[in-house]
Amino acid sequence: MERFARVVLMLVLLMGPSIGEAQQLTTAGKSTAVGTVVGAGSGAIIGAAVGHPLAGAAIGGGIGAAGGYAIGSGWQRNERVQAQNRAQLAQQSRQIENQRREIQALKQAEETE
Repeated sequence: MERFARVVLMLVLLMGPSIGEAQQLTTAGKSTAVGTVVGAGSGAIIGAAVGHPLAGAAIGGGIGAAGGYAIGSGWQRNERVQAQNRAQLAQQSRQIENQRREIQALKQAEETE
């Protein structure tokens, strides 16, 4: 059990700075980091049950990283699409407002004739 505690402490110390810098990471990067930590922790627990916590942590970390990256990439792609949609909506709103002004100007010009 003492060896397991050392493995978990080592993982926390290694991954802690990465998670602390998560504000600078992309969505995919954050998800990869979280997946790695969760996978390594889960793998260490399962590995400790069979007497191989380091191997379990390594395998779990790799699987967690792959899963976290896949999920984070999907979220990041959705964020990009939403940002594009917001930009298009803003542009279309400006165009509509400009057309309303033009219609008002035409109506006023027509009334003065």
